[in-house]
Amino acid sequence: MAGLLRAALPLREQDRSWQMTGTAPSSAQRESRLLQAFVQMADTLVDDYDVVDVLQQLVEHCTELLDATAAGLMLSDQHGGLRVMAYSTEQTQLLELFQLQANEGPCLDCVRTGEPVLVADLSTETHRWPRFAPLAAAEGFVSVHAVPMRLRRDTIGALNLFGRETGLLDDQDLQVVRALADTATIGILQERALHRSEVLTEQLQTALNSRIVIEQAKGVLAFAGNIEMNQAFQALRTYGRNHSSRLVDIARQLVNGELPPDEILTRQSNNASEV
Repeated sequence: MAGLLRAALPLREQDRSWQMTGTAPSSAQRESRLLQAFVQMADTLVDDYDVVDVLQQLVEHCTELLDATAAGLMLSDQHGGLRVMAYSTEQTQLLELFQLQANEGPCLDCVRTGEPVLVADLSTETHRWPRFAPLAAAEGFVSVHAVPMRLRRDTIGALNLFGRETGLLDDQDLQVVRALADTATIGILQERALHRSEVLTEQLQTALNSRIVIEQAKGVLAFAGNIEMNQAFQALRTYGRNHSSRLVDIARQLVNGELPPDEILTRQSNNASEV
């Protein structure tokens, strides 16, 4: 399957024209971009893959391929709670965290029911989410779509898409969201883990612990370089990929003092200057 999808890779250079002109991509261009996304997801889901990076790719693909301004993702922990695992912007992270704090919102409803939560106009849902809906509107978001990360009967999280225009995703886009979410879910669970609850718990807890270390590392970099948190995260990802190292390993070295912040920040600065 991956070999067939790679046949579409040469089209990628042609597809960049829509980004330069600002015009909507053609059907062929959009299909090529979708193939690229699934190829990347499939190629990432190999032995000893980085769960946090996979989930970050997922939210980025959603904002790039679909009519969504921002995206966030929550996973269940071993105690039945939810944790924010990936987000496209810091603003989205805050909205996701607020849902947990207020115990209301589309992601929570989605995980609890195991069904998609599709809202074309958030202003009509103030009775449902009296605290979340006004806050999301204040941040400029007027529509939301939450899709469960589910395999068979197991719902392990939810993917949340925010929009700045009212309206629902069309059926095709909704199918794409579900397919991307299912791909990531299968990668996290894997078939053999479904029959061993202790393995599933360990996998999810490892992912949650990795996110904590990465957040700490972002803070170290942001403070050392006087940069924004999202810039710090991109610097971590770039450094890890350039050194063929997992994101969480780089973060742990940074937090433990084994890797100086200047090493990452200098490489990031050099890469930016070369571009």
